[in-house]
Amino acid sequence: MYWLAEVCVKRPVFALMLITALVVAGLVAFPQLGVDRFPNMDMPSIYIRTNYPGAASQEVESEVSAVLEDAVATVAGIEELRSISRDGRSFVIITFSLDREIDAATQDVRDAVSGAMNLLPPNIDPPIVQKRDLESSPIMTLAVSGPRTSRELYLFADRYVKNVIESSPGVGEVQIAGAADRAVKVNIDADRLAAYQMSILQVRDALVRQNTEVPGGRLDQGYRERSLRTMGRIADASNFSNLVVDTINGTPVRLSDLGTVVDDTKEVRTIARLNQKPAVVLTIQKQSGENTVAVVEGIKKMLPRSQELLPDDVTVSVVQDQSRYIVTALHELEKHLISGSILACITVLLFMRSWRSTVIASVAIPASIISTFAFMKLFGFTLNNVTMLALVLMVGVVIDDAIVVLENVFHCIEERGMTPREAAIYGTKEIGLAVLATTISLVIVFLPVSFLSSVTGRLLFQFGLTATVAILVSMLVSFSLTPMMCSKLLKAETPSPNGPSSRSGFYHLIEVSYLWTLKQSLRFRWLVLAVSIAVILSNYPLYQLVKQDYIPLNVDESEFEIRLEARQGATLQSMNDLISRAENTLINTEGVETVLLTVGTRGFGDVNRASIFVRLTDSETRTFSFDRFFAGLLHGDLTAAFRGNFSQREKMSELRKKLKQIPDTRISVRNLTSLRQGRRWISIFRSPGRISTGCWNSVTSCEKK
Repeated sequence: MYWLAEVCVKRPVFALMLITALVVAGLVAFPQLGVDRFPNMDMPSIYIRTNYPGAASQEVESEVSAVLEDAVATVAGIEELRSISRDGRSFVIITFSLDREIDAATQDVRDAVSGAMNLLPPNIDPPIVQKRDLESSPIMTLAVSGPRTSRELYLFADRYVKNVIESSPGVGEVQIAGAADRAVKVNIDADRLAAYQMSILQVRDALVRQNTEVPGGRLDQGYRERSLRTMGRIADASNFSNLVVDTINGTPVRLSDLGTVVDDTKEVRTIARLNQKPAVVLTIQKQSGENTVAVVEGIKKMLPRSQELLPDDVTVSVVQDQSRYIVTALHELEKHLISGSILACITVLLFMRSWRSTVIASVAIPASIISTFAFMKLFGFTLNNVTMLALVLMVGVVIDDAIVVLENVFHCIEERGMTPREAAIYGTKEIGLAVLATTISLVIVFLPVSFLSSVTGRLLFQFGLTATVAILVSMLVSFSLTPMMCSKLLKAETPSPNGPSSRSGFYHLIEVSYLWTLKQSLRFRWLVLAVSIAVILSNYPLYQLVKQDYIPLNVDESEFEIRLEARQGATLQSMNDLISRAENTLINTEGVETVLLTVGTRGFGDVNRASIFVRLTDSETRTFSFDRFFAGLLHGDLTAAFRGNFSQREKMSELRKKLKQIPDTRISVRNLTSLRQGRRWISIFRSPGRISTGCWNSVTSCEKK
């Protein structure tokens, strides 16, 4: 790299254009980078969901789960194969080794399931094969609420909200929970059925046979050909009563003769309430690879249109917005990035005591960081907590190479009397090997992080590469732009017989103290070695004292989740009574702003499980901040910033104690997170004719059941 420094000093325009090209590429790539909370990564797990309506858990296990397990067992790369069988539902979980390409594995699993379709029961729903990734988590939750029936709210949510926001760019799937879809309910009187000597299967077959549309083939009219349709579907619910089930002794037996027909809804097995008002919940997932923040902003622009279509007493509101935390977190990281750059420049100015030297060294920070954006775009990375963390950490690293080169060039000018041009070439060549060794050592530290053979390695893949690129670009800057700027900005000096001026005063004390410390370290080197070994060995007991988790969970996001689980076999009515007590407790708790309650929407749709989303007042209004402090000063209230303060963790602990009073209920209070992977403890409860499970899909933690 020495030749590059000499070329750049002799050809300053080349050095300027070389770095400018990278900076311009980074400026162009920055607006195009996606924004997410975490990097997208494919988890080594594939799920197979299958519905078998009306079947008991034993039948599901023997006729569905076992068949699917046998079919996919031949797929290469499987580390673990397990299944959960419930009444009417089967859930097969396949975990692959990390070196298996998950897209190819997903296709192999689909092929295996397709080959086993003829072995499954004839009235089963087609199995759904899905791979697990971070982008399958909802990015937004909406609630349609008002003083209406659940059927009306479902209709409004489906027609005027879901249909509107589905057209927004980047929206992948919108699911509705908390209400039942419309259905025609046929109530058959058993006594009437027996009087006509008919079975319920005859009624079912008549409904299937006479309420359908089937193709009628083609009709050849000489020079023209027409397609025929059999229009047999009943257009109005009231016409179901006239449907002929059978003919006895020449007299038609209609459905109205056997029972009643009601235009109603499907069996209600879900509940949703927003602040104790009936509601319908819509969860929105984005398309794979889309910008989370951009998708959410597009949805928000569509919501006023939905509100115009809804009645005046029905409102659609945003309950959970993942982009809110993403924007806030990235904003904080950007502030740290800027403040760190400024502090690094001030530090250089204090020690170099030259604004020219400060400018030369400080240019390396924006040049390296901005240029890294271009490579992030090239690699398909996004702006997320991991990549932004890498850039923040690199602020203090990318300036190191430039400072080392600058200091040696300055040394050649001040102590050897060289001209800035000569010093830039000779000084860079003299220190070049040390700079190169330092850079390579940093690359060796950060780059292997991207290739760890674990899920953690996949999470930190973008971190390692982003840090490595920033380090390599900083080395390029230190061998090109830094020597060129030294040759142009630094001034020639005549060596002083009293020694360099940069080593006088306060800096002389620092140098003397350092030399004394170095002398003592060399004199008592065995003591230094023993202390070093003791420090290294102390890492083990200290590591045991530190709490461990996959990602930080004690962050204050002003929102968290409460999950309640009653005993198996609990009815929807009994569950409603339990959650009403929890709901009243939450509403009457100080600091709670929003409570969204849903029952029967998670896992297998069990009615004995409820989920409560809780939003607290904004953290800026309940924690100490200088903005609150100065606002209190303006109003003459010095203690305003200290009153009524509480953290999310404290509020969660308070609610745990209050909710423990609800009997026969298992309660979990925890932070929300979009990083969901791994598995929970599984507990199997066996009873005659039934197999049921506890929690099955891990998010961050789970109590052992």
